[in-house]
Amino acid sequence: MRDFFKLAAAGPMFFVSSWMLMLFAGALAKNVGILPFGYVTSMVATIGLWLTIAPAIGAVARLTRSKKSKKG
Repeated sequence: MRDFFKLAAAGPMFFVSSWMLMLFAGALAKNVGILPFGYVTSMVATIGLWLTIAPAIGAVARLTRSKKSKKG
């Protein structure tokens, strides 16, 4: 049941992550040499990042969980 609540907590964090990406990209746009982008573009970029990083995080979590269960 804990996994369900973790998944439910990830939903709002998606929107917060998108918003923060939009803010930081706007603040650093001149220094980095990019054009500022809106919230929808930020959401698409966040989805891409999450889809890329989530499997890696899951694999690491699975490995550490199996190592802990073998020790105990």
